[in-house]
Amino acid sequence: MREIVLDTETTGLNPKTGDRVVEIGCVELLNHIATGETYHTYVNPERDMPAEAEAVHGLSIEFLSDKPLFADIADDFLAFVSSSPVIAHNAPFDLGFLNAELEAAGRPILPKDRSIDTVPLARRKFPGAQVNLDALCRRFNVDLSARVKHGALLDSELLAEVYLELVGGREPGLVLAANGNVGKAEVTIETDRIVHPARPHTPSSQELSSHAQFLETIKNPIWKA
Repeated sequence: MREIVLDTETTGLNPKTGDRVVEIGCVELLNHIATGETYHTYVNPERDMPAEAEAVHGLSIEFLSDKPLFADIADDFLAFVSSSPVIAHNAPFDLGFLNAELEAAGRPILPKDRSIDTVPLARRKFPGAQVNLDALCRRFNVDLSARVKHGALLDSELLAEVYLELVGGREPGLVLAANGNVGKAEVTIETDRIVHPARPHTPSSQELSSHAQFLETIKNPIWKA
């Protein structure tokens, strides 16, 4: 089972009023194990960067001015996601922005029924508790030391760990397979095991004789009817 954990950074909160995607980060999971395969790109939004948005992710319009346009990266992004389910924290926000960009670029959108939103997952698991990404990372002891500002790839990597905990927790002994050895496990074969001879199961002549004598004590046995 392949899944894509995804996050975006944007110029604001509403693509319908002209806000744009400025960064995309994706992490690939296979059977709930990170493979180490990622997709990451910055995007030139072709507009200004509001100060409030820059304060969140630290991306200035000067930094983004020489980055590719969304139309230039749309095919690579869609190829990475492919037909896999998309996991995001507040998925309607990320898919809303991505689908607005995809429509504008003349590309197929990501179906909403193929998305998994980790916000309601967290609310069902921890009713009444904070369910923002920072709070969930602290709850699951996920290292937040690198998260000085929001970043699409870093946040998708953090969310991948949180998601695995939300859906049941990582199995003990399983290591995120960043080296690509997904599905492989070390098997230890015992070579010093003591082998005992098989027990005999054939009845002895004495056991057969005793059994025959016992049968003679049974009155009107069904096998003599």
